Amino acid sequence: MKIDNVTLTLFSWDDIPPTSYAAHTGKFAGTSKLGLLAIQTDDGITGHAFLGSAYWPADMDGANIIKYLKPILMGQDPLDRERLFHAMWRRVRTSNVRTIGACDVALWDIAGKAAGLPIHRLIGGFRDKIKAYASSMILDSAQEYAEEALLYQSRNWAAYKIHPPHPWQEDIRVCQAVRRAVGDDYLLMLDAAWAYQYPEAVRVGRAIEELDYYWYEDPLQDSDLYNYVKLKQQLRIPIMATEAPAAGLDSYVPWIQQSATDFLRGDVPNKGGITNMLKAAHLAEAFRMNYEIHHGGNSLNNLAQLHVAMALKNTEYFEVLLPGGAQKYGMAEDIEPDADGYVHAPQAPGLGASIDFELIERKRIAVL
Repeated sequence: MKIDNVTLTLFSWDDIPPTSYAAHTGKFAGTSKLGLLAIQTDDGITGHAFLGSAYWPADMDGANIIKYLKPILMGQDPLDRERLFHAMWRRVRTSNVRTIGACDVALWDIAGKAAGLPIHRLIGGFRDKIKAYASSMILDSAQEYAEEALLYQSRNWAAYKIHPPHPWQEDIRVCQAVRRAVGDDYLLMLDAAWAYQYPEAVRVGRAIEELDYYWYEDPLQDSDLYNYVKLKQQLRIPIMATEAPAAGLDSYVPWIQQSATDFLRGDVPNKGGITNMLKAAHLAEAFRMNYEIHHGGNSLNNLAQLHVAMALKNTEYFEVLLPGGAQKYGMAEDIEPDADGYVHAPQAPGLGASIDFELIERKRIAVL
């Protein structure tokens, strides 16, 4: 089996609701572009992936796949994922991690289809379901956060995570209001999205320790190892870092060596696909650390990451980023937690994706 074509179909993502998660996303709404990547083989098997998100249009990266990565893939055996991953990674400075991640997902899709197995079974299954948690956007008031947390608590979701409004004083008030609303036993997390300076991070961390929050995510800039080490020494609450930067396996090494985080974290677009996620998760396992999976920015990335979660012992929860209208698009059927708050393992070969090809054709902008 050989790869005989690589295409990217750009299509419009419309009606995105006004959304913001932090300064790095800004407030976005309206229209973006997704890309449907298709890696075709001479055996008639095609692997798919999505490129782009609601706030990072696929046309920002799409040409890089065709110019830099397609020549690497053409004529190659798609089952040689490890070799192809390293070949693509050598071009990371001229392509980027997001494009490598999309190609890697499509190669895994081919492998699963060729084997007649869902990707999680191909990796080696660990579970068939995992608890979901709700991950907020920035809301307008503490009361809105509290009401949203109560909604997902009533749906039996495992936890609620706050993306706070900032500044830090208001963030503490939001965290207090949500804890009062849901009671003492419901899991809560705070994702500060790299917003604080060290003194602010200490103050917020101590406040949510007293409120018994489950983890404290990205309080400081993603490269600020010096202050992450100090912060961990000041707090009892577990620290979650390493979601950023968009980088490879070696980016985790100093975080482990300096004991700067309690978890490792990653996703398809920021870390280069399923292949690199598995490497990082197994690295975390060697140090008795959890590898908690970040949302993927689009529906097929999230589906790919669900397969990874099903194949790992050291992943506890599945993140569902709100609102759905800014995260879910292009699928006839998307990931939905059941009445008990669980997300279930896909069962069809490969990704097992129900891609809405009719919508993509209707919204098609260009084929690269």
